[in-house]
Formats: sequence, C-alpha cells, structure tokens
Amino acid sequence: MSHGLKSRSYGAPARFVHWLAALFILMLPAGAAAETKTIVAFGDSLTAGYRLAQDEGFAPQLETVLNRRGLDVRVVNAGVSGETSAGGRARVGWTLDNMAVKPDLLILELGANDMLRGLNPRETLRNLNAIIEEVDARGIPILLTGMLATPNVGEANFRYFNSIYPFLADRHGTAFYPFFLRGVALRQDYLLDDFLHPNANGVKIIAQGIAPTVVEALQ
Repeated sequence: MSHGLKSRSYGAPARFVHWLAALFILMLPAGAAAETKTIVAFGDSLTAGYRLAQDEGFAPQLETVLNRRGLDVRVVNAGVSGETSAGGRARVGWTLDNMAVKPDLLILELGANDMLRGLNPRETLRNLNAIIEEVDARGIPILLTGMLATPNVGEANFRYFNSIYPFLADRHGTAFYPFFLRGVALRQDYLLDDFLHPNANGVKIIAQGIAPTVVEALQ
C-alpha cells in the first residue's frame, strides 16, 4: 500500500499542498501556529488535590481532558488546602505576579471553607468580588465555579450563600459553572473517607463535567 502513495502522480500535488501549508503558517500572527494556552486553577483543597497523587488532582486531570479534546493547554495548580475566600483575596495578586506568562483563563473555586466554618456569607461575597475585580483588572478572563451550602448553616445563610455565585457571575459577566462538585457531592464512591473531598475518580467526573464550560470560556 505504501508504495502506491509514492507514485509520480502524487509528488507534484503533495509539494503544492506542503507549500500552501507553509504559506498559511507564515501568514499567521506570531505564535498563532502553536500557542499553548495557560489556565490557572485558583482555589482551595478541591483544586489543590487533597490527599491525591500528583497526577490525580483537578489541574492535571482537567489538562488531560482538554488535551484529549484537541486543545493545547497547560493547567496550573494554584490551589491551597484550607483556603478561605479571604486567603484567596490576599494571595491572588502575588500568585499572578509570579507567573511566567499571563494566563488565558483563571478558574476561581473558593467559598466552601467559608461555609463549612460558619463565616459570614457577606464577607465571602465581598472577598470573591474583590478577587474577580483584581483578575479582571489584569485583563484575564474568569470562569467562576459555584458552591452550594449545607442546610445546617441556617435558612437565611443558606439562601444568601447560594445566591452569591450566580449574582457575581451576572454582575461581572464571567463564565459560570454553577456547582463545582456536580455529579460528585454525596456520592460515597466518588469521595474520600471524609465524605467531603473527591477521590481520583471523583475529580475525573468534575474535570469531564466542567471541560465544555472551560472550552467555551477560552474561546
């Protein structure tokens, strides 16, 4: 079969196609032919990969899913276990200042620890709003991921906390993924023995679920 492809009738058209491809690449803006996009996963232990192997966390698994979809991306893990929205607000500027390249997208995943520790949801709102404003001022697109409160926080705080994320997404016009743990929360087979953090299979479900929204946000 391979010998047939080397016949004389194929040679000239092949050279012409190669010439057209080379011309097309030369006409592209610098770096457009092969530009790796950088995504920052900025959050808490859900992003950091709590108690998981290095290749099992959210950032590496999301990168794998996106690469399999044909996207040339690198996902940077900027998660810190135990992080609150206040902690994220304090370090977001430093994190971005110390990156080698300007990110093409920042995935913001914070607030769960605020809720679990019984912090005032109004502070969570203020902190997340400040983070979004800081990132937006640097010209970096944001994908905001939501979290849902547990019923034991009280009815008023339950309703207020759950309204934070759609409110901020609408206010700032950011891309929005309503619930980071969609398909994983309350599923023991996808959680560690603390029943809070996803195991490797749970993270895979999260990465696959959020990937279409990430692709849309990058475009």
